[in-house]
Amino acid sequence: MELQDVIQNRRSIRCFLSKPLSEETIRDLINKSLWAPSWGNTQPWEIIVSTGASLEEFKRKNKEALLSGKPSSPEIPVPQRWPDTLKKRYRNIGKRVFQSVSITKDDHEKKRQHFARMYALFDAPALLLIIIDKGLSLEYSMLDIGLFLQTFCLLAYDRDLGTCILNTLRCFLHGK
Repeated sequence: MELQDVIQNRRSIRCFLSKPLSEETIRDLINKSLWAPSWGNTQPWEIIVSTGASLEEFKRKNKEALLSGKPSSPEIPVPQRWPDTLKKRYRNIGKRVFQSVSITKDDHEKKRQHFARMYALFDAPALLLIIIDKGLSLEYSMLDIGLFLQTFCLLAYDRDLGTCILNTLRCFLHGK
């Protein structure tokens, strides 16, 4: 597969197969992704991988927290103000996602169910948590993490594996 094809055709997957992913495959993808560019070669991240029973417990607790109305407390706050062009783009992708799963604007129950599936990671067989030390520069670290994540997603797609970058699950970590 050509790199250009991988870049143009990779999509966020929101419905994973219930097929386990081998530890060998995950390790290989991570090891190859570590070659991603990094500002100053700092590679400030640590990677935690969860699969199997621990992942299933995480998904269950994350989903339950959402459905029970537990307030989120993100460590990296979601922007409250966006320039109009970015806000329009963000809303448009949200509309397209809901349309793709047949959820209408006013169907609040189906939206709730969709978010519950999202908090359960769309049934993904593996979770990679990318973490950094709180004392590091967030801006430079996020640049490096983004480069690593993109490389990981492209390599996974090249192997016919789906990925979905989520910021949502951060809301219920650390027992908050």
